[in-house]
Amino acid sequence: MTGKTTFITALILGASLCTQPAIAAPCAQGTCESVWKEADTVKSDSAMDFAKDYARFLDGARTELMTVASAIRMAKDMGFEEWTEGTRVAPGSRYYIHNRDRALTLIIGGREDIAKGVRLVASHIDSPRLELKGRPVDNAQGFALFQTNYHGGIKTYQWTNIPLALVGRIDRKDGKVINVAVGLDADDPIFIIPDLSPHTARDQMKKNAREVVEHEDLDPIAATGPHGETAVADWVFEHLKQTYDVDAADLVSAELSLVPATRPRDVGFDRRLTAAYGQDDRLAAFASLKAAADIKTPPQTTLIHLADNEESGNVNVTGASSTFLTDLVGELLYAEVGDSYRQPLLARTLRASKALSIDVNPGVNPMSPGVWELTNAPRLGFGVNIKLYGRGFNANSEFTAWTRAALDERKVPWQTTTYKVGRAGGGTLGSELAHYNIDTIDFGVPVLSIHTPYAVSDKMDVLALKEGITAFISYDK
Repeated sequence: MTGKTTFITALILGASLCTQPAIAAPCAQGTCESVWKEADTVKSDSAMDFAKDYARFLDGARTELMTVASAIRMAKDMGFEEWTEGTRVAPGSRYYIHNRDRALTLIIGGREDIAKGVRLVASHIDSPRLELKGRPVDNAQGFALFQTNYHGGIKTYQWTNIPLALVGRIDRKDGKVINVAVGLDADDPIFIIPDLSPHTARDQMKKNAREVVEHEDLDPIAATGPHGETAVADWVFEHLKQTYDVDAADLVSAELSLVPATRPRDVGFDRRLTAAYGQDDRLAAFASLKAAADIKTPPQTTLIHLADNEESGNVNVTGASSTFLTDLVGELLYAEVGDSYRQPLLARTLRASKALSIDVNPGVNPMSPGVWELTNAPRLGFGVNIKLYGRGFNANSEFTAWTRAALDERKVPWQTTTYKVGRAGGGTLGSELAHYNIDTIDFGVPVLSIHTPYAVSDKMDVLALKEGITAFISYDK
């Protein structure tokens, strides 16, 4: 063969990169196969059992506030203690620290000094939802309607005629915090945004999909009147006063969200898929927490970080654009070196660190495969995705090679993913980590119907992600 022919043949055989042939999801000459095909009973049962825990987690983690509370309970059960300022991290020690109840970092002490770098595993725990405005209730045609804004990218029409729960917290001026959760229990009322029936929707159905339901019209029914001589919106405020002892002004200092009230369910006769709200990206959060249970004393001190506000651009003090994470690394470094600490030591530590940014990404949809360039498309059940965005957003080739070696050593099934050029896209919090001169690579697993009220994941992929995170943290070469 000529050199040119050999190169072209290699491109064809490696067109869709997946796990090596010796691994659970074989990639024979570039043809990937589902992990389920080669999975034995033990592997299949492990994925099914893991998914049961995952469903329970999602059911109780509808917002970042709820997720952090659940994650702290899990961390305590795994032997993590709350980290306090000045505490030096010893090999194998396990700590957690939360950032304003909306973000969380687990710390696992490594064999190497922190000054030689840390391992970061970062994902986000906020999901698309509706949020109540500061003045959240209005009268309309005898109904009291919640007035909402939206968090994250949504297709507005998907949020009509589904059961919604009201969750969150209200902070009063006197410092008292009132937690709210209405619509998650079977006996609770739910809230709903009524759409037009087909009989009256002829003009509506002529509209572009973006205009069928305007963002400003995502107003769920809070109550219906009359209530004696009291206007129905006023009755809602009276109800809140009687139930939670809050006034209308207290709702200005509240974080109340409307989220799908549906429960996680298995999909299909074979039950290999999970449908649930919030899988973007509490899927990665759950896998990260479970990986922490497997890690005893990693090569480098590891920080598993669950961030807020990725869906709105990593903003605010609990988002990945905050300096909270790098400040924490500085604090841990200071606890280690004491008064010899200088800013260049932190810069060198970050330069010597490795970061894994995780977020789900759209998998090949059987109803619309054409939105993918299928050679580079991620498929449900084929394992972890190494994201190759192109255009300068990829991890450098040597770090990608290191990551491949980590996955292959543990026989973690993996595939690659690249969006259709110029026709699709997405992001993670990886750019925020790379901003601090940390080598960063993006992972994910494919999920159907991301950013909808009911997304779908493959149970084998969720397990593979946990195994991939463990491999990333544990690799010692």
